[in-house]
Amino acid sequence: MNRKILVVAAHPDDEVLGCGGAILKHIESGDIVHTIIMAEGLTSRDCCRDVVGRADELSELHQTAKKVADFMGVEKLIMNNFPDNRMDSVALLDVVKTIEREVDEFQPDVVYTHHAGDVNVDHRVTHDAVITACRSLPGEPVREILFFETLSSTEWQMMTADKIFQPNVYVDITKQIHKKIKVLELYSSEMREYPHPRSYEGVKILARYRGLIVGCPYGEAFMLGRSIR
Repeated sequence: MNRKILVVAAHPDDEVLGCGGAILKHIESGDIVHTIIMAEGLTSRDCCRDVVGRADELSELHQTAKKVADFMGVEKLIMNNFPDNRMDSVALLDVVKTIEREVDEFQPDVVYTHHAGDVNVDHRVTHDAVITACRSLPGEPVREILFFETLSSTEWQMMTADKIFQPNVYVDITKQIHKKIKVLELYSSEMREYPHPRSYEGVKILARYRGLIVGCPYGEAFMLGRSIR
């Protein structure tokens, strides 16, 4: 039976960095994937948030996210406009309700989202909102929640912190890695030069490392939040 997969990411490109290979693999196997992007993804680059001044760039970034979703085969993309790197200034309830609406309508079996220990505040708020939106009420559709790692955020957390990414679920993305890189090329404005972790080479190095842990050429790693069997 085909499954319904919901990916909740803070910014455009996080969905690909975190679980792009898994998304492609789900789609190739016939699963239905919906993606929610929470924050607009640009205005933190300014001292003060200027949505009007960034209007053209924001429109282009959001159009790119739509191209990415279409290229990957994602059935539905929901773009929100929460303030970039300022989601802690928004009432958590407002963030939760945005996710709850899609959970109620789509009834996903599996949800992917950010890890709780990420350095980026939007990632942490998104994580907390997903946990609340997918709480185990009677009749809750979500059977599994998986947390992904996002280069230039997850690995920057101090190893002495109490919330370290410790993966226990791995996906072999050997057949998907090259398409994942091609998808990231659509997000070229968000990528950086190596040795920045959010570079094409950085993505491949991490995938090689995650793969070799479980005996495959390329992999993606996740932490299991909840699984109901």
